[in-house]
Parts: sequence; structure tokens; C-alpha cells
Amino acid sequence: MRRFFLFLICLFLLVVIAFLVWLVIPDQFFASPNRIGVIEVRGVIDNVQDTLKAFKEFRKDPNVKSILVRIESPGGGIGASQELYREIRRTIEEKPVVASLGGIAASGGYYAASAANRIVANPGTITGSIGVISYFPNLRELLDKIGISATVIKSGRFKDTGNPDREMTQEEKDLLQETMDQAHRQFIRDVARGRNLPEEKVREIADGRIITGETAQQLGLVDELGNFEDAVKASAVLGKIEGDPDLTYAKKKKRSLLDFLIGSEISEQIEGYVSGSLNFLRYQSPYLP
Repeated sequence: MRRFFLFLICLFLLVVIAFLVWLVIPDQFFASPNRIGVIEVRGVIDNVQDTLKAFKEFRKDPNVKSILVRIESPGGGIGASQELYREIRRTIEEKPVVASLGGIAASGGYYAASAANRIVANPGTITGSIGVISYFPNLRELLDKIGISATVIKSGRFKDTGNPDREMTQEEKDLLQETMDQAHRQFIRDVARGRNLPEEKVREIADGRIITGETAQQLGLVDELGNFEDAVKASAVLGKIEGDPDLTYAKKKKRSLLDFLIGSEISEQIEGYVSGSLNFLRYQSPYLP
């Protein structure tokens, strides 16, 4: 009987030790040495901190040989799109990155993809839309009808540019257009740099038009037509992976209370609309979901 209890105690200790080892030792110790890190960019591009963190973690992981970024996005904020672009450019100095374009990867979504080593799109992927957009609703007549007025106290003549309670002056329009043109030039410059194309060639189609993946390939904006599995194969080749690669998906952010109440997709759309109202200049296709 004593031996039996000793056996149970030893077994229990072994289980505890194994559990502690599993907690302490990083995943890389047990991981396959032929992994592809998969990062998903979905919905409106605004808060990209988790995505940037995922790129950094995959860069440090010696078992991740290449990174595949799956993009399903109509674009988003200028700063956020540029942050993604810069992070991908930083990553390709250490590991290859392949961009897989899903149903839509337009404007800021394409901006980020253009930094990758290789871009794979479906023939019918909605992409392109190289341009900048801004909305400034004029609610003056509506506010007059319901009896709402506002008093604005400002320190400079441009401080309340975009005030929905009045018409925008020509001087304000010119100032915003100048800012928008500058952001547009940045878009063209970075796409040309990422795709190794002359800026003049990118400028010819940088009028905000959307194009299909098939047309994008003909224009040099996309390397290959194919689906997600084709992008995986391209990642394996660039990462010099022999045999079937193991796909490791980046950890997703924790779900908020709003996600549980109304669903993640609706929550992301609401967050996108709120962020869009705060970031008035955007690399985003306005009428695409």
C-alpha cells in the first residue's frame, strides 16, 4: 500500500513539474522550426498596436521563417496605414513578408501590402484606390431648424476648420487641399518604393480608382494571382521551408464587452466609424464595407 501511495505522489509531482515547465519554457522550445507567422489585418485600419506587436514577436522567433499578412480591409487612417507599412518594411530586412489580399485590400489596405516582398491577390480582389479622402458635413440649415447654435472661441483663424455649423471658407479649403495633396504624394512615393516602380507610373493610376487583382497584376501592383494557399506556398519558398509549413496565427486582442454584446464585426465597424470621425484625412475607400 505504501508503495502505491509513493507511486501516486511521484506521479503527481511529475505532472506538476511538467505543468510548470510548460508555463515557464517559451513556445519556441517546442515549436516546429518551419513555421509561417500569419497576421490578419481586417476591417478599418486605425488602431494597429496589436498588429505591430505581432510583427515584432514573429521577427524575434527563430522558428518563424517567414510572415504572411492576410489583408481584408478598405483602408483607414493615414497614420495607422503608414505605421503598418513601416513595420513591414522593417520586417523584410530580417524575414520575408508575403501579403495575401482577400476580397478587398484597397487604399490603406493596399498601402500596407505594398511594403511586402510579394503580393498575392485573387483575380477579383478589390484593390488600388490610391488616394486620400475627407468628409466635412455642413449641418447649418438642420441646426437652424431645430434651434441649435454654437459659439466658437478660437486662438487662430483655422482652428475650427470643418465646423459643421458654417460654410467652409475658400482659404480653409485651400489649406486642407494642400495637406491632402501632401498625404497623397506620400502614398504614391511609398507604393513606388515598395513595388520598385517609377513614381510617374504609380501617379498615373493614383486617382482613387478601384481595380481588380487581375488589373493590379498587369500594372505591377501585384505579383501573383492566387488564394490564401498560394500565398502560403509563396511564403514557404521565400522562407526556404522544406515540406509542409506550420501556420502560427498571431494572438488576437481580447474581446471587449461590446464584442460580446453585439458581435466582433459590428463592434469593429462602430469603432471604425468613430475613429473615422476623429481622423478626417484617410487612406480609405469610402463606399466599400
